[in-house]
Amino acid sequence: MNRPARGEKGFALVSAIFVLVVLAALGTVMVKVSGVQSRTGTLALQTAQAYQAARGALEWGIHRAVEAPNLCDATSTFPVDGFSVTVTCHAQTVSEGGANVPIYRLTALAEQGTFGSANYVSRSLQATASGEAP
Repeated sequence: MNRPARGEKGFALVSAIFVLVVLAALGTVMVKVSGVQSRTGTLALQTAQAYQAARGALEWGIHRAVEAPNLCDATSTFPVDGFSVTVTCHAQTVSEGGANVPIYRLTALAEQGTFGSANYVSRSLQATASGEAP
């Protein structure tokens, strides 16, 4: 029967504990990476939704400015699919070829969540439109 040398008692136990600690650390890292990837996908989807909400609001604002110019110099805020959307319009008249042409500068901002938090998403779009000369 072979007896272990005096300095080698418990060496297998130390090796096993080391391997368990390394595997636990790797498992923790994998769980965190998986969570970050999941959050990244969700944030990308929310960003695309914010863009579409701002785009729809901008188109609404352009239509409103051209059809009802007296309502242009105002700010409108309303909800769109969980986003708070703000449309700002500024009217200006320019002289072009002897005719006065109205120019509308619009900004649409779609926001969701609280600024500074991890789930905050916002998109802002701008457009310039002109009405017909009277």
